[in-house]
Amino acid sequence: MPSAMREGGRLVVVGGDAAGMSAASRARRLRPDVDVVVLEQGRDVSYAACSLPYYIADLVTERDQLVRYDADFFRRERHIDVRLGTRAVELEARRRTVTCEIEGTPDGEVLEFDALVIATGARAVRPPLPGVELDGVFTLRTLADGERIKRFLGSGQVRSATVVGGGYIGLEMAEALAARDIGVTVVELLPTVLFTYDPDMSSIVEAELLANGVVLHKERKVGGFEPGDDPGRVGYVLSGGQRVAADLVIMATGVRPATDLAESAGIELGPTRAIRTDARQVTSEPSVLAAGDCCEATHIVTRRPVWIPLGTTANKQGKIAGENAVGGNVQFGGIAGTNVAKVFDLEVAQTGLTAVGAKAEGHAAESARIRASTRAHGYPGGQEITVKLVFEKDGGRLLGGQIIGRERVAKRIDTIATALHAGMTVADLAQVDMSYAPPFAPVWDPILIAAGQAVKKLAG
Repeated sequence: MPSAMREGGRLVVVGGDAAGMSAASRARRLRPDVDVVVLEQGRDVSYAACSLPYYIADLVTERDQLVRYDADFFRRERHIDVRLGTRAVELEARRRTVTCEIEGTPDGEVLEFDALVIATGARAVRPPLPGVELDGVFTLRTLADGERIKRFLGSGQVRSATVVGGGYIGLEMAEALAARDIGVTVVELLPTVLFTYDPDMSSIVEAELLANGVVLHKERKVGGFEPGDDPGRVGYVLSGGQRVAADLVIMATGVRPATDLAESAGIELGPTRAIRTDARQVTSEPSVLAAGDCCEATHIVTRRPVWIPLGTTANKQGKIAGENAVGGNVQFGGIAGTNVAKVFDLEVAQTGLTAVGAKAEGHAAESARIRASTRAHGYPGGQEITVKLVFEKDGGRLLGGQIIGRERVAKRIDTIATALHAGMTVADLAQVDMSYAPPFAPVWDPILIAAGQAVKKLAG
């Protein structure tokens, strides 16, 4: 653990997004006497990165709608020294100094600290393909990325787009571009989109993409980019020699933890190649903590370190890191990887382990998959949803769940996540006293039906 923060000491936070500003704000609330400095290499802090596809789709029309609080708010209201355009380039943990470069000036600065929180997040993967630097080829990770894409779309000349990668960002961008009446092609290297889902669940999403006019190429590799025959168009080549032209390309090939600063300082990385921390977010250097997408978390089902970058996790870890940096002693309880996304008219959610993932982790796992209505029979507006539960054959301990449907998926996945945190079995879940009224749910909620089916499977 970091030593108790001295009176009038200094906390430096590297990174001003979710984890970083949560850490800085929590430290400031607990210790008004401490000098809290945030180093942010970009021009924005505390913005809603998860809303970027909706900004590009024009559902969120103004850039400022994505910024929860600006730097001036933190300076004025919370007395946090936020330094924009300032990049931490060298960390010497034992000497407790960090060296910064300041944008637009030849000068640097060396800051001393009592404790430091690394909240450098993750960076978009941009494969070193020929022509990836062409105009019209973008990644989407930051607010600046979103602005560049939106300006490019503002020309009115984009009629077709290709999204490389069929994960969450790729599919959300496919929907965003389709909403602007742009023809969309998705190219995915793997056999299915949303590879973190079981194939029988991701196939539902694939059907939704096709129903909305998206062209889907699976098990295809993009070999590179070249200028198209028409000005302003990008040409790209799929494996197999197919050459396709598009006005816009989104590289949604994943993200990686931004660990350069930590690694160069000798701070240990974990098996996922993200920063290893203990439950208090303390790294291998006692004066340095880490939080958010740059570091690992413990999975509550496997009890192993995992790297699942999510905004919810970043905010929680940041708050804990900020408290412990100024002398607290609180622990992060781990994650189930709970997430939800919108893909056209589908809500797509998961938590815990998939059937494929459970078996890969060495569990003797079974699954139960059902379809049921979201509302009582006869009440108008009900939609069919698909619920899949994964559980251990011996004893029925719940391992995970996936839900896909057109309404009321997001909060139902939270019920399964809660059951995972409680260590429940499927028999326990089948007994949960869930609410019922015809406009909201049938008397047997889909989760209860799925749990009951799981119990039947266990009984043989």
